[in-house]
Amino acid sequence: MEPPKHHTRRELGFTQASVRLTCYSRSQMRFPITRHESDMTQENRPSATSSPRVTLRDIANEMGVSHVTVSKALRGLSGVSESLRKRIQQKAEQMQYTPDPMLASLSRYRFTKQDNPIHSELAWINTWRHPDRIQEHKEFTLYWEGAKEGARRLGYRLQTFHTAEVSPKRLKEILDTRNIRGVLLPPERGQSEALQPFNWSDYALVRFGQSHNRPKIHSVGSAQFSNTVLAYEKARELGYRRIGFVCEYRPLRLFGAGYEWAQKTAPKGQQIPLLAFPPSAPFEKQQDALQKWLTKNGPDAILTDNSETLSMLQNLGYRIPQDIGLATTSIHDTVIDTGIDQCPYEIGRAAVRMLTALIAEKSFGIPSSHNDSLIEGKWVQGAMLPPR
Repeated sequence: MEPPKHHTRRELGFTQASVRLTCYSRSQMRFPITRHESDMTQENRPSATSSPRVTLRDIANEMGVSHVTVSKALRGLSGVSESLRKRIQQKAEQMQYTPDPMLASLSRYRFTKQDNPIHSELAWINTWRHPDRIQEHKEFTLYWEGAKEGARRLGYRLQTFHTAEVSPKRLKEILDTRNIRGVLLPPERGQSEALQPFNWSDYALVRFGQSHNRPKIHSVGSAQFSNTVLAYEKARELGYRRIGFVCEYRPLRLFGAGYEWAQKTAPKGQQIPLLAFPPSAPFEKQQDALQKWLTKNGPDAILTDNSETLSMLQNLGYRIPQDIGLATTSIHDTVIDTGIDQCPYEIGRAAVRMLTALIAEKSFGIPSSHNDSLIEGKWVQGAMLPPR
């Protein structure tokens, strides 16, 4: 076989001049105009003289400070005096500065890749009269743990403050001195008056659930309505037909509303009125009301948000699940092993994401319109509501 012939560059027609042609810029070449480009009017063609995006360095040059200082001021981080921070924020608004979303994403990625990216603090303000009692609730503890981890991943440290130990005036001094601009308000038991005189105008605020109705601020909580619909549907799938609901009446809870809506899908003869105990009714009165309700309606399964329902049923002689199936709307603070996991850890993380977004937007104080973010729960199958 004849070996392949090797040609010189000149034999192939490549000259020095022709090679240079490949280095021409796109602007020096002629390209066919597509139909889309030819249809563009003069008004909607991209302007060659459009203003470039204002950067942190542009603001820094105007203010006579470093771009790092500007970055800290706009993100609410420590290391910048309050007076300088406000001047930088005013200058940024005057220059119509907007963060580059791609650079912001890159910055968050870089922080999450570091071992210890802590650069500021967020406040968790415990308003309980006996602060340690909040830890008796596993769900609230998981809020804290999720929020703590979410804060760490975003470069913050979550710090607890107790209103039982410090006055509102002193608390504000501490927050301002430590340049804390984000506040999480965990659930309460009863309406606390500890923070009523507090001036919230300098802080981004997020509360957990519906137990805080003052102040009216953004919140993250469980999707109580849809979670109860899910529980009802699961009970139907397991073969139960007369599914009741037992709860303690609280105006801001939506479990009962979800139950009422869900059972509209059942035939009329299988629908049961919910049993709602008056707030703070004694255990004995609740148990008496439950016995009458059971006798009248004959449910084969009960959904409940009341942690005492199981004890009352056992006191009345009912065997679970042989005589009646039982599931709860929240598995974390009860011995009932079947029902809804409201995903409190994820709720904690979501609260921090909302809070840090508000800080980045400089959305401080009581909002004119508040947002409620609801996290969907998951069904947990246990032994107390077995298939029929």
